[in-house]
Amino acid sequence: MTRLAVRHGAINLAQGFPDFPAPAALKAAAAEAIDADINQYAITWGAKPFRDAIAAKYQRTYGMEFDPEREITVCCGATEGMIASLLAVLDPGDEVVLFEPFYENYGPDTQLCGATTRYVRLQAPDWSFDPDELRAAFTGRTKAIILNSPNNPTGKVFSRGELEYIAGLCQEFDCLAITDEIYEHILYDGTEHIPIMSLPGMRDRCILVNSMSKTYSVTGWRVGWVLASPDLTDSIRKVHDFLTVGAAAPLQQAGVLALSMPEDYYRHLSTEYAARRDHILTSLQNAGFRCFTPHGAYYVMTDISAFGFANDTSFVRHLITHLGVAAVPGSSFFSHVSVASQYVRFCFCKKYETLEAARHQLIRLK
Repeated sequence: MTRLAVRHGAINLAQGFPDFPAPAALKAAAAEAIDADINQYAITWGAKPFRDAIAAKYQRTYGMEFDPEREITVCCGATEGMIASLLAVLDPGDEVVLFEPFYENYGPDTQLCGATTRYVRLQAPDWSFDPDELRAAFTGRTKAIILNSPNNPTGKVFSRGELEYIAGLCQEFDCLAITDEIYEHILYDGTEHIPIMSLPGMRDRCILVNSMSKTYSVTGWRVGWVLASPDLTDSIRKVHDFLTVGAAAPLQQAGVLALSMPEDYYRHLSTEYAARRDHILTSLQNAGFRCFTPHGAYYVMTDISAFGFANDTSFVRHLITHLGVAAVPGSSFFSHVSVASQYVRFCFCKKYETLEAARHQLIRLK
């Protein structure tokens, strides 16, 4: 969709990257690190100052303790963190439980590992799951469940009760929870992000994946991390080493500053994104979309059935070529295209000028 947007000069509300600058202090820290000649390989699983900063951040934010020497692996973004983790723990024939709609990479990731995916549907409008359906997805071959909260594409934030139910299944069936928590600080309406790893009985059966990309508006830096108990970390580090060797050294050094940001930074982040969310919701609703209000992350899932298009792909192509606005077909996030042919996802991590320009284009749908 981004390539089509560029080709047609469309406003890109498809791919989830900001079109506004990263924090000035963070950019300066990266430039200073390069100027200080921090330009060669860091230790493969992460420069020690950055691993120490990650450990301090989780202690400060969640009261969770991680040993930087044995439980933290720095990698090339959450994307590599997820595939490294899956390759480290999955064998061909294992089963992975996955909520859908899901971030596009998770399905192919499990296929690359030779695992079988068992899907559990999140039901609109609140994207809740049926506990009985989830329980039925767990079998004696289940190795892991992948959990993304706050969720891309729906903006769902899993509640403590939901997480406790998932944790109970993981313990009952002796399997892992592999979590993508990249949107942890982008929250609305008083919702709270709770790492499932922090729940009783889950510390040693979780793999937590995260990144600097979304929280600090540096999606192109590709610096992420994986937190896990020492035995899991040992396997993840071996896979990571042969996938990428290591993340960019000067950007890890800049990450030390990022992870020491004061709490006001994260409050301001949510406040700013909440205003952008409200702006795009109003624009989309006025243009005739049915919107599912997100409580986290920076995407809005919409229902396009009122517009009379055959499917989401034809609708999105119409948006790009005739109205100059790009979005993502909702079927990208489902295992079967047919069940999601009337969903479209928009992102709102954009300047107000961008969102306002899109509003003027989208209203022409009416």
